[in-house]
Amino acid sequence: MKKKILSHLDQAEELEKLYRKNKSEFKKAFLDIYPSIQNQSPVSDFWKARLQTPSDSIQWGEKSEWIFLIVASLAAGIYAKLPAIFPINEDFFYPKNLGLMVFPFVSVYFAWKNKLSQKSTIILTLSFLASLLYINLLPDNESSDTLVLACIHLPILLWGLMGYSFGGENWKSSESRLGFLRFNGDAIIMGGLLVLSGGILSAITIGLFSLIGLRIEEFYMEYIAVFGLASIPLIATHLTQTNPQLVNKVPPIIARIFSPLVLVMLLVYLGAIVYAGKDPYNDREFLLLFNLLLIGVMALIFFSIAENSQGKNQASQNWLLLLLALATLLVNAVALSAIIFRINEWGFTPNRTAILGINILMMVHLIWVGKDLFLTVRSRKSINQVGQTISNFLPAYLVWTGFVTFLFPVVFGNI
Repeated sequence: MKKKILSHLDQAEELEKLYRKNKSEFKKAFLDIYPSIQNQSPVSDFWKARLQTPSDSIQWGEKSEWIFLIVASLAAGIYAKLPAIFPINEDFFYPKNLGLMVFPFVSVYFAWKNKLSQKSTIILTLSFLASLLYINLLPDNESSDTLVLACIHLPILLWGLMGYSFGGENWKSSESRLGFLRFNGDAIIMGGLLVLSGGILSAITIGLFSLIGLRIEEFYMEYIAVFGLASIPLIATHLTQTNPQLVNKVPPIIARIFSPLVLVMLLVYLGAIVYAGKDPYNDREFLLLFNLLLIGVMALIFFSIAENSQGKNQASQNWLLLLLALATLLVNAVALSAIIFRINEWGFTPNRTAILGINILMMVHLIWVGKDLFLTVRSRKSINQVGQTISNFLPAYLVWTGFVTFLFPVVFGNI
């Protein structure tokens, strides 16, 4: 698409045909190349204004796109129902395959829309197949720590592969990775709205049938609801790509509202820990919840920066993010010292090693981001450069995730 746009830059009719043929792909390609053509032709400024001006009408996409969505949703639903078709143990199938029910299908959507090269398509396909075979060939040992860790970390790795599909040939660029983070925020909001709407529809449907004496709850949940849930990630993805104006203003508002609230909560919580006498050094469950809190706050910081990187520097928001990063760094230091203490006292285990690795990565990342935020509030860096810092470090998390998923069962054994 980029090559076609450049070759028809001075042909208004041809550009219009390209746009109507595939609006979302045209918009993405044009905005990617705009910095290099903005001074070459007056047409470029017109198209930039046209593409970035929010549209009031809803774009549902082409017929071929909805055929693809229906087929992919049916495939995802059938995959989710495999234990009902074959003699497969549900207790192990769903924890192992939950990520495989979502990310490969959304990745295929992006690969199709971005027209990935044959090489990239082969890499993506082999990666998903290897993940599917690997996780399902692990022994079904319910007492295995490495199996639990693999089931937790594999979806993160699949999410990274979806990012590769989202970025297409530009997957290495910082802007592409930031765009992927922004897409996740938009898709989560859209998916949440679809789940809420589907839940209301389901309740009404089941209630209406119960009024005439037909109990359809079991049939509805086992078949219709399963296929509906399988389709939500795909439909949410499609709607955010064809109608970015629907939700792209919501994540910045959420970040602006919740960032100060989370900062206050975090500071109060740290004080409450001391007051309540909670000990993350000897309380395993508390340390786990402590780390989940840490991951959640870090995600809020990163998504906030990813959203803010699209606009101008805002001093108050930058100061707030810096304070939040410093508070999170303090939480991370407590969690890291606690896990080091537990390893020193009771030795290495798969769980302790996995938490140690992710805590070290988060501390390095937070220090790096905090330093850049400090330079931002001193007007020595832009918030967009902080976003690049976040995006450049993301592969480190995926490398560690891959190590935990594929090598921990070898290093520690499937215990």
